[in-house]
Amino acid sequence: MKLIINGAGGRMGHIIASMDGEKNIAALVDVMFENQSGQDKYKTLEDFQGQADCVVDFSNHKAAGDLINYCVKKNLPVLIASTGHTQEELEKISEGSKKIPVFLSPNMSIGVALVADIAERVAKIFSPCDIELIETHHNQKLDVPSGTALMLANRLKEARENLSFNIGRHENGKRSENEIGIHSLRYGSEVGTHEIIFSNGLETITIKHDAKDRALFARGALAAVQWLVKQKAGLYNMKDLLAGA
Repeated sequence: MKLIINGAGGRMGHIIASMDGEKNIAALVDVMFENQSGQDKYKTLEDFQGQADCVVDFSNHKAAGDLINYCVKKNLPVLIASTGHTQEELEKISEGSKKIPVFLSPNMSIGVALVADIAERVAKIFSPCDIELIETHHNQKLDVPSGTALMLANRLKEARENLSFNIGRHENGKRSENEIGIHSLRYGSEVGTHEIIFSNGLETITIKHDAKDRALFARGALAAVQWLVKQKAGLYNMKDLLAGA
């Protein structure tokens, strides 16, 4: 299967290109590349007019419009692993998914996907309880809270619709009965840790995922691509991948 790696100049783009091997790479695309004939490197998606089976995007959420336009025009499935999308960008992605298969996930870890499934079940059954979510990342991460933390919080909200998010809890006062406290820590070179705590005062359940190496996200992305290219047009995520496993 031939892949276009969009954002190939970044850390994750480089890792996934290395893991997939040169024989499976149709094009490496990044704004930092100049169009270099014979080297499979391109500055923009439009610069590449060859054949491919899927686009894997680890670039930037601001590229969503051009990314979807290109994939729809080429009728290519696309996996989007960038984070921080605006509502307008999410709407563009959703519109594109009516024509092509689109896989959108802020975290490509199979382990995180399993944590989300377990946490949703705990929130549904272990109620009433207080819920706190703590996420830790490296000191250069831009988005707060992380896309993964928001994904996990939204899965909890699927189980209990009356939950609301309290990000940072920066003011005095007791917690509300139906809030999810979301807290972000930034230090060192942490790859990513997400911990969800459920407590009813009598007992506490803690679910934690600790990422040790960014290669795990590339491995999950490649597994998702293998699944995505077999799907019809639609908007998919890690929950769909696990359901089809």
